[in-house]
Amino acid sequence: MQDFIQEHFINRKNTNSSKWDNLAVRFNDNRDLLAMWVADMEFKTAKEILSAINERVNHGIFGYSLTPNSYYESFISWMKQYHNVELKKEWIRFNLGVVNSIYHLINCFSKENDSILILSPVYYPFARAVKDNHRKLVENELVYNEDNGEFCIDYDKLEKDIITNDVKMVIFCSPHNPISRIWNADELKKCFDIFKKHNVLIISDEIHQDFTYKKSFISALNYEEYFDNLIILNAASKTFNLACLLNSHIIIPNEKLLAVYDEFAKRFNQIETNIIGQLATEIAYKKARYWLENVKEIIYKNYLYIKDEFAKDEITKNIIISPFEGTYLLFLNFSKVINENRMKEFIQDDCMIAIDYGDWFGKDYKGFMRVNLATAPIHIEEFVKRVKNQLKIKDYR
Repeated sequence: MQDFIQEHFINRKNTNSSKWDNLAVRFNDNRDLLAMWVADMEFKTAKEILSAINERVNHGIFGYSLTPNSYYESFISWMKQYHNVELKKEWIRFNLGVVNSIYHLINCFSKENDSILILSPVYYPFARAVKDNHRKLVENELVYNEDNGEFCIDYDKLEKDIITNDVKMVIFCSPHNPISRIWNADELKKCFDIFKKHNVLIISDEIHQDFTYKKSFISALNYEEYFDNLIILNAASKTFNLACLLNSHIIIPNEKLLAVYDEFAKRFNQIETNIIGQLATEIAYKKARYWLENVKEIIYKNYLYIKDEFAKDEITKNIIISPFEGTYLLFLNFSKVINENRMKEFIQDDCMIAIDYGDWFGKDYKGFMRVNLATAPIHIEEFVKRVKNQLKIKDYR
C-alpha cells in the first residue's frame, strides 16, 4: 500500500484545485486549511489511463468524434462483472456529469411547482437542483439512531409525504451520500414499491457504486419490475478520479421514457462526445481495476484509523461515526462534544480544517460533518491530531 501511495499521491495545492485552491471563496477563509471536503482524491489516476490519454493528445486532433463500440463493451462488461447488471447499449445516453443530468431530468420530466422528494440528509446539489428549477422540495427525513449512527427509512412517512405533496419525482441515492449507507434489497424494494404505487419517477444516483466495504451494492437496474419509472445515473468519475473529464451516463431502460428524454435532448442538451473523457472511462473499465482496489484499501484503512483513534480518547470516543458501507465519505456526529452552533469555530477557525458541514445536507444536522477519506493517510492522521488536540484545550459545549 505504501508503494502505491508514494507513486500516486499528489500535492494538489496551487493546481487550480477546487478542493485546495478555492477555500477563500467557499469558506471565506484565506488561511492554509487542511482540505477534507469535496468528493475527489489526491491520487493520480491509473497509469494505463494516463498512457492512453497521452497517446491521444500526441495524435493532436480533437475534432468531432464518435463513441466506439469498444466503449460500450467495456462499460457493459464492468456492470455485468461487478454489479450483476445486464446493461443494454440502447439504454445509454451521455452527459457532462451526474449533477448536470439531474438538472436536465428535472426539466424534462416535471414542470414548475411539481413536488420532488429527496431523502435527507443527502448530497446538497439535489435540493439545489429542485429549488433552482422552481419545483417544490419535499424532504423526507431518514431516521437516525444515535446509539450507532445508522440511518434508516420510515416507509410510512415516505408514503405519507408522497401522497400529501403529490410527489412526481424522487431523487434517490445509493450508496447514499453523505451517510455511507448501501440500501439492501429489502429496503430498495419497499421504497420502489411505494414509488411505483404512486407513479413517482425514480432518478437513482449510483455514482458511488464501486466503493463498497463489507457489504454489496445492488443497482436499481437489477429490478426490471420498476423500469417503467426508473432512470439511473452513474459515471467513472468518482471511481477513477476523472471528474473534470466530463463524461457520465444516463441509463433509461424504458422505451417511452427514453423517447421523451431524446426529444428533450434534441432541444436542450445537444452535446458532443468528450473524446478524452470517454477514452479514459473505457480504459479504466478495461485495465484499472487493480488501481481501484488499492485506493479502496487506503480508504478503508483511513476509516479504521479515525474510528480506532477516536475510540481511544475520553472526549472523541463520544463522536458518533455512522457505519461505513459505501462511498469514500464519512459522516460524523459531534453533537455530544460540541455545541452545534460552534462547529465552524471548532473545525474551521481553530482546527483549520475545511469539511462539508452537516447542515449543508439537511437542516437538522448542524452538529455533523462529512469527511473525505480518499486521501493519503498523512492527511487523515493530521485531521485526527488537530481534532483531538483542540478538544483537549478548549470546551465547545
